[in-house]
Amino acid sequence: MPQQKKFYIENFASLYTAVQLQEIFPDSKFFVDCYTETEPASIIEAYESQKDGLGFDLKKFVTTNFILPAEENNHYSSVNKNIEQHLQELWDVLTRKPGKEAGTLIPLPYPYIVPGGRFREIYYWDSYFTMLGLQVSKRFHSIRNMVDNFAYLIDNIGFIPNGNRTYYLGRSQPPFFSLMIDVLAEHDNDLLLTYQPQLEKEYAFWMDGDKELSAATPSHRRVVLLPDGNVLNRYWDDFNTPRPEAYIEDIHVAEKSNRAKENVYRHIRAAAESGWDFSSRWFKDGDKMESIQTTDLIPVDLNCLLLHSEQLLLKMYTLKKETTPSQLFENKIQRRIKAIQKYCWNEKNGFYFDYNHIENKQSNLLSLAAVYPLFFSLADEKQAMQVAGIIENKFLNPGGLITTPYNTGQQWDAPNGWAPLQWMTYKGLMDYGFHSLANQIKQNWLKNNEKVYNETGKMMEKYNVTDITIGAGGGEYPNQDGFGWTNGVFLKLRSEL
Repeated sequence: MPQQKKFYIENFASLYTAVQLQEIFPDSKFFVDCYTETEPASIIEAYESQKDGLGFDLKKFVTTNFILPAEENNHYSSVNKNIEQHLQELWDVLTRKPGKEAGTLIPLPYPYIVPGGRFREIYYWDSYFTMLGLQVSKRFHSIRNMVDNFAYLIDNIGFIPNGNRTYYLGRSQPPFFSLMIDVLAEHDNDLLLTYQPQLEKEYAFWMDGDKELSAATPSHRRVVLLPDGNVLNRYWDDFNTPRPEAYIEDIHVAEKSNRAKENVYRHIRAAAESGWDFSSRWFKDGDKMESIQTTDLIPVDLNCLLLHSEQLLLKMYTLKKETTPSQLFENKIQRRIKAIQKYCWNEKNGFYFDYNHIENKQSNLLSLAAVYPLFFSLADEKQAMQVAGIIENKFLNPGGLITTPYNTGQQWDAPNGWAPLQWMTYKGLMDYGFHSLANQIKQNWLKNNEKVYNETGKMMEKYNVTDITIGAGGGEYPNQDGFGWTNGVFLKLRSEL
């Protein structure tokens, strides 16, 4: 198994802070992806002795003492290649082999696929949608490698971090591990029970502290006790400091918030765990990031994902004829279904919303998270019809689905659309019989992808779906190309008859 001393960029203390505050690189993530073979103490000593000297150049000091992250496979070109050829070849371009990890990069035992661009490591929920494309490409060995890497992380860290970087060890991402197991089982059902220990351990991570909740302490990490005695989940991060990969950005938000900075940092980090970083969905005023309140919210999508984990665990226990855990999880499943319906369904508006457990009321902000109860077959027929109607009227655009109908400048808001939510919505609507709407979403999204590829030779992280003549924008960094989950969803949607 991989052996590497963990490298924490924060150990460079004053140097790390100076580099980020002075913004000597245009992207905060760039420096924390650098590495060095020299002990931090000696570099800090050199920095402290030189920094006040005449003509000291901080950027030169960094480039002299650190190895900068390199762009791999930059010789690849998509010129004169149709989109299908490009996507098939890109799997190899985006594959990283173990043994080259250094710095903050956590070593993994098997080859893995990165999203591309500034994302030089695996990302948890991205990988599920990447796997959908690998499935179409019949690269089952690659899927198995990626699932085995996630199992390795669970075994050795206790959960799947946001990505395989030490600066991500305070949080996870939407828990898609159970769905990854399903993908493998579609190919080889004998693999279904292989990952039971890891799925149990990941589930325990998300439910940590649920037995100790009380009226006096109604929340702990990712679990929240609700007034009726049910427990649902929220996003969280174990740290309350600026994210190393977005250090200066987080400081600016906290300074504008007029709130305790530690609380703001926690909310920001929790939103990063959600994968929707960032969106009006997490903002108290629905507009400005300084009003962020992520940990106050019970997200409908997260709880649907954990319902699926419970359902898969029940299936495993049933296959193994383990009566006691089977009965326990049957009860857990029924309670979670009822709680999601009670706290997240809005009968008047005919839509699912996040629930604010601090204010004891639903959010009123529309988002595509509402499709998760359809994807996981939790909604009844009437609910599905109402959700489908709002999706058609509020979210459908010429280039696909917007994530929210609010234009805030955040990348998970209008006018942007993202591949994973196109797939989740398409599949959910198809399963409930809304074939015409689902196929319209598919066609709009695929045409948008193809248009951008024909113009640029690239597959993008996100797309402008309201005006397909304009590229996507917003967020903390420029739109990235590559791109793992876009490639996966494109191939999966294209394969759907």
